[in-house]
Amino acid sequence: MIRQQFRSFYFRHMIHDMEKFIEYFSVFGGLGWQIDIDMPLEELIEKEILDNFGVLHNQITLLTTEEPQYARLLTSLARGDRRIFSAFNKSRLSNLYGGLSLKHLQNSGVLEAEYSREEPPLKSGQKLKREVSRNRISHKMRFTSPFLRFWFYFISPLRASIETGDYEKVFECFRIHHQSFVGFTFEELGNAMMKMKFSSLGLIDSGSYWDRHIEIDLMATTQKGELIVGECKWKNHKMNKKELNRLGEKCEKVGFKPNYFVLFAKRGFSKELLSLQDNTIRLYCCDDFEALLLNVSQEDLIQGFVRP
Repeated sequence: MIRQQFRSFYFRHMIHDMEKFIEYFSVFGGLGWQIDIDMPLEELIEKEILDNFGVLHNQITLLTTEEPQYARLLTSLARGDRRIFSAFNKSRLSNLYGGLSLKHLQNSGVLEAEYSREEPPLKSGQKLKREVSRNRISHKMRFTSPFLRFWFYFISPLRASIETGDYEKVFECFRIHHQSFVGFTFEELGNAMMKMKFSSLGLIDSGSYWDRHIEIDLMATTQKGELIVGECKWKNHKMNKKELNRLGEKCEKVGFKPNYFVLFAKRGFSKELLSLQDNTIRLYCCDDFEALLLNVSQEDLIQGFVRP
């Protein structure tokens, strides 16, 4: 899904600066509108989203309905760690009503599930430590398009201000959280790149990994039992060897023995890290994401929302 939306966005706008392309895609991906990519991002958000708030709100409400718990839950998922139980808590929903809400939002095409690969603790007859016994394995949810995540992160929570024409609170929030927000879209695109680059190995699954100890941006396994792990950094500086070492330490902590390390960086890599690059340590920067655009065609267009 994310790769198709990425290709669709490119087909509409042909942005050749990949860093800018990813940044704009993180906001407008899945919206399906032709936009003026020469405009600064904040001006474009005001023109296309804030000034069209009423129309977009009505269209999104057709997906989510006006039930207030849906908006609260979607904002908690957009702004939080995406874990189901923590989103229920932040949204003040019981597991029953939270589960029913998620089912509705999945059926509506707003969310899709990402299942935990954490193994439950083995019962050896000995009493488990309190933090282990109380740990609940929680799946995560992700939005089906970057635009929907943007809406429930920055727009929906500030509806009252927007309807009065006061946009400043939106932009204050956007300036604070913009980089980390784009970082998650970069991670999703990194997963798409990983699946493409390692497709010849026959991937069984891919996505992020999390448990009570660690979080790893990307992890995949192959049909031969090989393990691929990766990290994505949307930062305004080059990634260095310390990031690779930290990823290795995470794996050691939970007993993983990766066959491949894959790193994605917005601004590239240090000379030291580049010198380590080989078949088992693979490095990708923004320009490499052009590979996701191979064979772009009219068929990749997604209609998205109806423009007023």
